[in-house]
Amino acid sequence: MEAKAIGRNMGISKKDSVEIASFLRGRMVSKAKDILEQVIIKKVAVPYNRFNRDRGHKRGRMAAGRYPVKASTFILKLIKSAEMNALNKGMNTDDLYISKMIANKGIGQMRHGRFRGRSMKRTHMEVALSEIKKKEKKKK
Repeated sequence: MEAKAIGRNMGISKKDSVEIASFLRGRMVSKAKDILEQVIIKKVAVPYNRFNRDRGHKRGRMAAGRYPVKASTFILKLIKSAEMNALNKGMNTDDLYISKMIANKGIGQMRHGRFRGRSMKRTHMEVALSEIKKKEKKKK
């Protein structure tokens, strides 16, 4: 069983979303929410592995990193929405982990006014949560 939440044309950077997705993929939902809340208050940095040119080094077990606050708030809302979808499906919310988290480029909507030659940053995000299967011990 799987619970999904999809965000279309969110006004966040695709590059930040890709880095956050690779950082959180495979983690438990409660741990991922704690990490994103720490990123929002700038206590934990997100490691940048792919888009790390001219990024400063951060403390801990990472080289380049940043605090993408705006993208973290949008992704936190998306994870909470997926968790509520899982609750509606009757899944146990304590055993949920992020099985799939994908960031894609959104539409290139043009800006209006003085900056009309530039396009806005838009991102499609998809989050899927699954339950961890518990191993049962066989009796001999």
